[in-house]
Amino acid sequence: MARKGILNTNISPKGEAPQRQRLMPQGAVGALQSSLNRMQENAVQDIDTALIDNAGFEDRLGLDPVEQERLKESLKTYGQQVPVLLRPHPTSKGRFEIVYGRRRLAALRDLGLPVKAMVRQLDDHALVMAQGQENNTRTDLSFIEKASFASQLQDAGYDRPTIAAALAIDLPMVSRMLKVGTAFEMEFLRDVGRAPSIGRERWMMLVDLFSDQEARNRATSYMRQTEFTELATDARFEAVLLAAQNKHRSTAPAPKAPARKASVQSPDGTAIATLKATDKGLSLSVKTPGFDRWIEENASELMNEWFARWQSTQSANHNE
Repeated sequence: MARKGILNTNISPKGEAPQRQRLMPQGAVGALQSSLNRMQENAVQDIDTALIDNAGFEDRLGLDPVEQERLKESLKTYGQQVPVLLRPHPTSKGRFEIVYGRRRLAALRDLGLPVKAMVRQLDDHALVMAQGQENNTRTDLSFIEKASFASQLQDAGYDRPTIAAALAIDLPMVSRMLKVGTAFEMEFLRDVGRAPSIGRERWMMLVDLFSDQEARNRATSYMRQTEFTELATDARFEAVLLAAQNKHRSTAPAPKAPARKASVQSPDGTAIATLKATDKGLSLSVKTPGFDRWIEENASELMNEWFARWQSTQSANHNE
């Protein structure tokens, strides 16, 4: 058998090339596929908003209509600069679920524009972590929105270390957030709104007040009034707190007593003046010329006569 030369390149005949391709190591194929998947995940795609459903947990307690209009104007003028994150829908092929970027999605949906998005394969745990970590980079989430998010994670069965990791907070802060987030139903929190100026201490005050069922009933009863729905979100919290403390006063004015009217007539029945009495005083409209001057000239005598009658009435009542 001939010895191989030191310059032998070991090139196979053409007929063997396909076999060598088929014999490519499995590890190399997996690495290539993984690399392609990462490239696809980092690629930004234009996706029809009608194909996107909600997923994850509710991290915003309503959308501020004023802020949402500003966002729509910005997107209309400058376009979408930051992509949202989606994952393929786990049960509906061709559809997606939103991980974060709900405000941008809602605004683009209103504008009838597609959304620029990155699509990643995420299980439920990875979705929670991605949503929580995205929330940590946003300074506009209020305390109660973060506390509500923590409460939803606990309800879904996630333990406290996972909640702490998702929100990048320590375990004592998780406990404080859960004490607030679990004290209120989501419907109540949606009605109050995000209350961005209200911090943990004020929410804790409301938690303590709501331990009294009567205080809770006063607050929820007030929330059904029309004037409550017309308030901004911070003012809604303040109004609920005052109602729970039983300090709330209605802004509606007290009903006024109806004015009392009387006609002053001459002996022949002719109306010579009209009296109008209210809680603030008495007004006299004179129709007969000269009668007003007569009243001015005899006002002292009329007053003395009334006072004498009043004293007589008081004496009679006292003697009884």
